[in-house]
Amino acid sequence: MPKVKIARKSTFVDMTAMTDVAFLLLNFILLTSNFVKQEAVAVAAPSSVSEIKIPETNILTIIVDPEGKVFFGMDNQELRVELLEKIGERYDLTFDEKEKKEFSLVNSFGVPIEMLKAFIAIPSESKGSLENAIGIPCDSLNNQFSEWVRLAREVNPKLTIAIKADQATPYPKFKNVMNTLQDLRENRYNLITNLEQMPKGI
Repeated sequence: MPKVKIARKSTFVDMTAMTDVAFLLLNFILLTSNFVKQEAVAVAAPSSVSEIKIPETNILTIIVDPEGKVFFGMDNQELRVELLEKIGERYDLTFDEKEKKEFSLVNSFGVPIEMLKAFIAIPSESKGSLENAIGIPCDSLNNQFSEWVRLAREVNPKLTIAIKADQATPYPKFKNVMNTLQDLRENRYNLITNLEQMPKGI
């Protein structure tokens, strides 16, 4: 009995459509993602069941680490430069264009005014190191934090204040930050927490 010969078919598969879909998905992910901004110090925020979201723009972020050190950040690069100029006028400091450009790229920081120029000169990859996490003075004798907040409000009256404190931050340190805000008549602010599930029966 004669054998039946099966015609050989090409194994070529056109991948054009698959590649198009892959690049469309990649573009979608890149365009809709919110990239995490590097903060001056990492904190473990306490949990809460509040689902209130803070705005995505015009944010003044105050970070309080477990030791009570205070860090400060604004979300608008142009306004950061304006704020730096105002701080320079207040403390008799001058900043050149390169320093202003470098400062505009810093999301959050925590150094005393007298160390600010040295901090700006540090390479970007080293700004977030622990040795540079000194904190902005926030005591009654030298409350530079108060000046930063006051001038930030002058630069952008639409700012929403958001406080992010570590769950291990001592309460007196946290209260010191709130007292400073109250002295400036800043009585409305948001506390950043980690969302947890609502307990059953509530």
